Amino acid sequence: MPDLRSLVASAVDTDVIAMYPLGGGDVADSYRVVLADGATVFAKTKVNAVPGFFVTEAAGLTWLRAAGAVAVPEVLAVSDEPAFLIQEWIEPGHPGPSTERNFGLALARLHGAGAPSFGREDRRSTGSRGLPNEPCATWGEFYATQRLVPLARLARDGFALPERSIVDLERVAARIDDLAGPDEPPARLHGDLWGGNRLIGTGGVSWLIDPAAHGGHREFDLAMMRLFGGFGEECYAAYEETTPLADGWVERVALHQLAPLVVHSIKFGGGYVPATQQALAALR
Repeated sequence: MPDLRSLVASAVDTDVIAMYPLGGGDVADSYRVVLADGATVFAKTKVNAVPGFFVTEAAGLTWLRAAGAVAVPEVLAVSDEPAFLIQEWIEPGHPGPSTERNFGLALARLHGAGAPSFGREDRRSTGSRGLPNEPCATWGEFYATQRLVPLARLARDGFALPERSIVDLERVAARIDDLAGPDEPPARLHGDLWGGNRLIGTGGVSWLIDPAAHGGHREFDLAMMRLFGGFGEECYAAYEETTPLADGWVERVALHQLAPLVVHSIKFGGGYVPATQQALAALR
């Protein structure tokens, strides 16, 4: 594989002056890249990336950006082979007094932009475990068949959870129509909305990065935000102000947190296993 410096230079048709490695990523190697024309871009690559790894991410970024609801970096170049992604650089900033409220309002607009179906039209899998995104007619169908059942299989194959917990997970999938709540149209989801995937840029503006974008239930993004923290109460209040959640959403938080908890149990084990079991217990 050619070195990233030459790939970036070729892709943006400008010489690279300097590249500075960035920390914080556990999936790809990331860099701040200074170009000869004075611009700065973000670039990342991954050794032995699965086919479509960055192309899928780029498609998600472009889809979220197209909503015009929340700041999302522009994709400048992307390649499957060799695997790399180049996007707009986000200059780090500090949160201001209205950052959380503004993000809650922006997220509500993003979700409201909608999606053609639950899942992805291009059917590209997302995430490090390659979870499917086949289009589905309802959220319950999507969450059961494209998330919970595949995750139960992965957890069993990898001995990530006790067999009792895997059986409980399969039972939740089988009871999804009773648990999923009122029908809603598909929302435009980020899909991996933890605090590390929201950057604060200059002026206190919130930017979304590293999506696992798909059409889904808006409660899923919000439940994941609550699972890992990093968002202020003003954010949730502003969201609720403009697009209130359906009755019973509090009881459904455990359901929507279940998929990311199982993913983390598979990847990392540790405290995510009892956290998964606690969520399952709440759904019995």
